[in-house]
Amino acid sequence: MTGPRHAERPEHATHPDALEVAPGTQHETLQGWIPDLATEEELREALEKAFDYRGDVAVTLKDGSKVEGYIFDRVAGRDLASSFVRILPKESNQRVKVAYRDIRSLAFTGRDTAAGKSWEAWVEKYWKKKETGGENLSLQPESLEE
Repeated sequence: MTGPRHAERPEHATHPDALEVAPGTQHETLQGWIPDLATEEELREALEKAFDYRGDVAVTLKDGSKVEGYIFDRVAGRDLASSFVRILPKESNQRVKVAYRDIRSLAFTGRDTAAGKSWEAWVEKYWKKKETGGENLSLQPESLEE
């Protein structure tokens, strides 16, 4: 025995337009942000955001040196001495490991490569190009080197 076919369903069935829709996630715009790192909690929160950020971050160390690059890994230990981030510097392929306790400041310097890259934004851009007679329209991804 099978269930009713779509055409045989009762009229009181829930209409898709009447379903509750949860709002999408609103992403923070972090590019250019220099967080206040007055407390351990503020440092940890800023480094979590830096780990999720898809652009470069400038990390200034307490000894005055600076490392700018992409934070690709982090370990949140019990204290600042056992917590660290790993960075791919802009100028080299050598990975740099920095303990949280050695960080004086952070700055979100690079462009977030995924900002504005939603499907809806892509479709809107595609249709605008098509309406204006854009040529060579394709389904190829955009370059990250903008």
